Amino acid sequence: MTMGSKVLKKMLVLSMVCAMTLTLGCGSGNSAKDSSSNANKKITLKLAHNFPASHPLAKGADEFAKKVKEKSNGSITVTVYPSGQLYNDKSMNDAIMSGGIDMGLNTVGRWSTVIPAMEVFDVPFLFPTYEKIDKALDGGLGEKLGAELLKKGVRPLIWADYGFVQFANSKHAIKNPADFAGLKLRGYGEMPSETIKALGASPVTMGSGEVYMAMQRGVVDGQTSGTTAMFDRKIYEVAKYLTITNHAYPEFILAMNEKSFQKLSKEQQKIVTDASNEVRDELRKNAKTEDAAALAKLKEKGMEVYVVPASEIGMWQAATKPCWDIFIQHAGKLGQELIDICTKE
Repeated sequence: MTMGSKVLKKMLVLSMVCAMTLTLGCGSGNSAKDSSSNANKKITLKLAHNFPASHPLAKGADEFAKKVKEKSNGSITVTVYPSGQLYNDKSMNDAIMSGGIDMGLNTVGRWSTVIPAMEVFDVPFLFPTYEKIDKALDGGLGEKLGAELLKKGVRPLIWADYGFVQFANSKHAIKNPADFAGLKLRGYGEMPSETIKALGASPVTMGSGEVYMAMQRGVVDGQTSGTTAMFDRKIYEVAKYLTITNHAYPEFILAMNEKSFQKLSKEQQKIVTDASNEVRDELRKNAKTEDAAALAKLKEKGMEVYVVPASEIGMWQAATKPCWDIFIQHAGKLGQELIDICTKE
């Protein structure tokens, strides 16, 4: 081999090595760049609920969207659709599970058709105080139910305190279980309907947005819900009588499609989780105050209010005890575990 050909061969080998080095270097650089851009990629998430914009939980959803945008420096935008603009409470959970919507705020009463153990929040007279529900959620209840949701491809972000549930009707004052006889009352799920039956009335299931018109037309005589919802939906215009029973505490869940959650970068996932926890704590702090304020407004609007005395709660518990047994039948071993958590001192 001539000297010239040896030099040419060395130059060729050197050029190939350089080319490989550059290629690997560029590949490594692009990977880092892709990872960085993925962490800061802009994404828009849709959140649906059925509350009027003025409701405390609607404001909570708005605050969540605001916090996410601020914490992500605008890389995540949560667009909120209130008042059933996208889905009503009956169709929303299917949309969340299928990915038709990224997030939805809906009652556990609706989730109980998918996960029977969710009925625990509507088991009558299980939770005696506001503090008891939060203690139960943090003491294992939220973790066990969250695991069931994940099996359905759904991630719970916020267990949103809604407040206690009461009874309103247009016929007469309800002061004891015997007064329910002959009434048709809207229930928002299976356990609320079982409670209405146990008390001697006839349950009618319908979406929350249909209740006002149904009461106005006499399709139902009344309904069960929280005082905040009653005021925001102007139930005082179609119902004169309000009975404060504090018989159930139906949480709402801000739930997210798990595939939508996994599309976020790790940094973005943490932002969404942190914002969720902050809003949850604010809702907990305000639930009792919001209930009391709404009750005062309902009185101002002319509703006649009867508060069941603590000394008579035993009579109501006895009347609705069959609902506890029905819950265990529906939820099985998990249901009993949840009852144990909720009744633990």
